[in-house]
Amino acid sequence: MAAPEGFDYTLHPDGSVLITHRGRAATTVRGSRAAEFLAEVELNDPQEVMARWTGNYRRGNERTAKNHPRNARR
Repeated sequence: MAAPEGFDYTLHPDGSVLITHRGRAATTVRGSRAAEFLAEVELNDPQEVMARWTGNYRRGNERTAKNHPRNARR
């Protein structure tokens, strides 16, 4: 699996954090979640952290889900 790329974040004066992906706004976190995000970015790979926080990452189960009977084409 390829490492995520193209993420960036901006800390605003009000304490909120804007996370962008390839120049487009992906999400904004505020308050205690913003502090939690900043702490996690300091400790881990920032690209992976931002991908996880925005939900923009592959989970590795796409093929399994595609073959599940619930997702079968009718």
